[in-house]
Amino acid sequence: MDLFESARAPDTEPLAHRLRPKTLDEWVGHERVLGDQGSVRRWLRSGKFPSILLWGPPGVGKTTLAILIAEALGEAFIQLSAVSSGVKDIKDAAERARGFRQLGRKTVLFFDEIHRLNKSQQDSLLPHVESGVFTLIGATTENPSFEVNSALLSRLRVIRLERFTPGDLDRVLDRALREERGFGGRIQLEPEARELLIGQSEGDARRLLTLLESAVLLHPESESLTAAIVREVIEGSGGRILPYDKASDAHYNTISAFIKSMRASDPDAAVYYLARMLEGGEDPMFIARRMIIFASEDVGNAEPRGLLMAVAAKEALETVGLPEARINLAHAAITLSLARKDRAVYEAIEAAIREVRNTGALPVSQNSVPAGVKERVYFRPRGKPDTQ
Repeated sequence: MDLFESARAPDTEPLAHRLRPKTLDEWVGHERVLGDQGSVRRWLRSGKFPSILLWGPPGVGKTTLAILIAEALGEAFIQLSAVSSGVKDIKDAAERARGFRQLGRKTVLFFDEIHRLNKSQQDSLLPHVESGVFTLIGATTENPSFEVNSALLSRLRVIRLERFTPGDLDRVLDRALREERGFGGRIQLEPEARELLIGQSEGDARRLLTLLESAVLLHPESESLTAAIVREVIEGSGGRILPYDKASDAHYNTISAFIKSMRASDPDAAVYYLARMLEGGEDPMFIARRMIIFASEDVGNAEPRGLLMAVAAKEALETVGLPEARINLAHAAITLSLARKDRAVYEAIEAAIREVRNTGALPVSQNSVPAGVKERVYFRPRGKPDTQ
């Protein structure tokens, strides 16, 4: 059986699965965590490994890392997924762990997508973690501060795994092409094709290897993968899928970058992040509302027409819709980026609200701030309105 017959066999494991590291020494990337002085290595050397929460985007190796930690500790490994497991499964896992303990062996319980557990399910983990029945390793793609209840989170050490760097992915490609678990040196990869694969992977090693394997399967007769072959695979899979979820970190991080770009008067960055959100499927009305807030909060009276522009963009969106309204949104984003900035309006209302809360219902004065108010000046403009 040649390479390509093997690749087409129905029982052949996917390339990404075959290339999973067998030991921590084979691991690529995440030096801050898995380097010689990283927290995971130090805990392993100490022999006292705590319960942890692996937080990171898809394709960064959370499941593989949990398996390797259990193997390095020499402990039994139980895996559950929040999608299909509940309180009964947690109790059953605890009973199994107690059975292993009677045989002198500790247990690692790996809980994938732990953020999907409801509060009662998360609470059911607490007594077992506290008593040391098992070492819990949770995995989540969501910010644990929002998705994991505080009682459980306080008992876990959070390990953040970032996306793989281009250098990391380059090393993963080399392994895939070189090792027998991969293509054993039988496939060559042209430089431009390599660059395309890495660029399209968005720091996701699993996606990288899936694209590579798809390219090989698409042209089994070719011993060298070209950029044209890789483009064919990318186009056939619907093009690049941005790692964006309207309810997750990508949503908050990208809108934050968009606002900060306008605040820094960088129209290029603002338009770029606007495009990222639109391509990722963000609600355009959400973007328009944020620009309306920005127009008063960050631009204010330094350019009063900024608010008019932001509101006009929202109305244009309601009138013509996407895709045409992307131009209106970009128009407003560029205008707000280039406008002078002055937060005095925002600071004025915040100061006045603090005063009202501190002083209560003072007698109303018809002509000025009531007597008894300590702070009488709330509005202190720094920028000057544009009079041109």
